[in-house]
Amino acid sequence: MTSAYNRTVFLIDDDEPVRDSLKMLLESYSMPVEDYPSCPEFLEHFHEEDAGCLVLDLHLPVMSGLEFMERYGARLKDLPVILITGRGDPATKARALEAGVIAFIEKPFEDERLVDTIRTALERETRH
Repeated sequence: MTSAYNRTVFLIDDDEPVRDSLKMLLESYSMPVEDYPSCPEFLEHFHEEDAGCLVLDLHLPVMSGLEFMERYGARLKDLPVILITGRGDPATKARALEAGVIAFIEKPFEDERLVDTIRTALERETRH
């Protein structure tokens, strides 16, 4: 079985400083990271056999994280998705969970909370 940290954390956030900060954080835990500024750019590179998890911002240009999940969630069925947001509400959280998101984390969050959630997602992801 592949080690959890041989799997990739895919990160989609349009805010470059936030994306860079999260990438540095995750790499400091030896987690491989691929980062993208938008959902369409992620889709250009993603293959259904890719193993890992997805950390997805809710508020994105072109296509929001929630729209992305509602449209492509079935394609990501084996890729656990963690949705992060600075502006969440109960209805959005419910829609996100319905669309297949495994965790909904509101900003600002403690680094350890995100890292622990990602670790759990990577351990749940069972493809080799």
